[in-house]
Order: sequence, then C-alpha cells, then structure tokens
Amino acid sequence: MNRTPSMNASAPLRRAAAVAVLTALAWCAPAQAQFNSVPAPETSGPPSASAASVEKDYRVDAARHIYAAYPKRIYKGRLPPLLYSVMVVETEIDAVGQVGNVHVVRKPAADEVAPWVVAMIKRAAPYPAPARLGPLRYTEIWLVDRSGRFQVDAITEGQR
Repeated sequence: MNRTPSMNASAPLRRAAAVAVLTALAWCAPAQAQFNSVPAPETSGPPSASAASVEKDYRVDAARHIYAAYPKRIYKGRLPPLLYSVMVVETEIDAVGQVGNVHVVRKPAADEVAPWVVAMIKRAAPYPAPARLGPLRYTEIWLVDRSGRFQVDAITEGQR
C-alpha cells in the first residue's frame, strides 16, 4: 500500500491521542477492587474503657481503635490533595462498646466506599466502652485514598 506523506505524519498524532485517551480512562475508572472485601480487624481482645467525658474526646479514642484494628489500611503521612472519597458517618455505641447503628450522613462520591467503611466500623467492635458518657452517637469524617487506605478526621495528619 502506498502511503502519502500526510498519512504518515498524522500516525504519531493518532497514537499520542490514543495513549492520552487510554491514560485518562485508566485514571477515571473506578478503583473498586480494593473496596470489594473488608479486611479482618487485627485487634487482640477488648479495648480498655474510654475516659472521655465529651464526644470530641471519644472520637479520638474510637479513631485510635479503628487505626489499631486496620493498621495496614491507614494512610501514613499527609493525604494527597485530591482524595478518592470523603464521607461522614454517624455511629451509635452502646455502654459496653458495641456498635448499634451506623448511619451515612454524607455519601461518598465513589459508591463502593460507603458499604466498605460501614462494614469496617461494624467489624471493629467492640470499641472502647464510653464509661463516663454512657451510650452515645458520634460523627466522624472518613478520608479515603484511591489505594483503599484512609484516615479519619479525629486524628488525620492533614493534606498536602
């Protein structure tokens, strides 16, 4: 086949455009695989009771418990400027640290993240018993990276 010079010159442009499109599609494709299974918590026995007398302090105790339960899922260091998903969750804890209900207050942008976070919260029970507060409801913000690692707002290291 005889190719004209104009067809040969446009081939690299078409190839570059195809690479750009495929790269964009790979970046925009859902990162669902890492959210398909909920890791087993790595806690060893029931946690100590919380001495918190206000919800804000209990949030920190609960966040430390979550971090201890899922140490391999914690994003170390400052989070990237663009997060995969952010969600707000309200969790009910009874007097002995068991999870009563988990309510998603603000849905994440990525639909696969909400059931993953809710399941992790439930599987991490029992939480530190809120000894001075009694049964309570606390709100937490989950900051989730595309890799399936996260931080919670109560003890986040911030963003870059």
